[in-house]
Amino acid sequence: MTTVLGVSRSGFYRWRDQRDVITPMEQARQRLDERVLAAFKRSKERNGVVRLQADLLAHGHYYDVRTIGASMKRQNLVAKAARKFVVTTDSNHPLPVAPNLLERDFEADQPNQKWVQDITYLMTSEGWLYLAVVIDLYSRTVVGWSMSDDMKASLVVDALKTALWRRGFPKDVIVHSDRGSQYCSHDFRRLITQHKLVQSMSRRANCWDNAVAESFFHSLKVEAVQYEPIQNRADMRQAVFEYIEVDYNRTRRHSALGYISPVEYEMSQSA
Repeated sequence: MTTVLGVSRSGFYRWRDQRDVITPMEQARQRLDERVLAAFKRSKERNGVVRLQADLLAHGHYYDVRTIGASMKRQNLVAKAARKFVVTTDSNHPLPVAPNLLERDFEADQPNQKWVQDITYLMTSEGWLYLAVVIDLYSRTVVGWSMSDDMKASLVVDALKTALWRRGFPKDVIVHSDRGSQYCSHDFRRLITQHKLVQSMSRRANCWDNAVAESFFHSLKVEAVQYEPIQNRADMRQAVFEYIEVDYNRTRRHSALGYISPVEYEMSQSA
């Protein structure tokens, strides 16, 4: 057999005796794959190579992104992908609008300097559920949010009230939104005036003027909603609560913050 195959007898016997022995290189690759898989599962299958690299580094393991990418490919690990979602803004109304004070400047050097807010639709087995959020641009923390079966002004009023309460009722905060009728309503503008906030609005039909809020909704839908079975309203509320309060604010690594979570960023800056 060795003659037919063109190999030496000693080489054949060496291969036979060592074929079940795992080499140091194979052991290192196995450890890598186990660590990458564990980090991928910790992220609920949401993170790509860059966030996985940050997570592994936080656990004491440094690998470059190409090595992590090769491991993901070997294991058929694919981060949850995106798709387009319906636009929610209805700016065709006669209500007064505020000027665009933010001008796409999404940086803030202290908390409660600039907040952005928006509304999105979430499909459930019982019909639409609507989510309004308020995000502090300083740390990208979701500081206020509210959910409702309808899109009345109370939806955004409740979200802003929550943000005010959680942040200790700061004054002079620039509060930016699109031109949706809820943000132009009398009740919402009265709340702005009552707490001495400064209202700002995007230009008509320009989603880039509120890109941070749009990005948050994109992440929410891709990471927590898109791949799940259609839920009823109660289950959807629970899923949103868990994503915002547990995953996004406290553990999700944010590229704009040096790949740490919003809560970690605020704690590190106040230390």
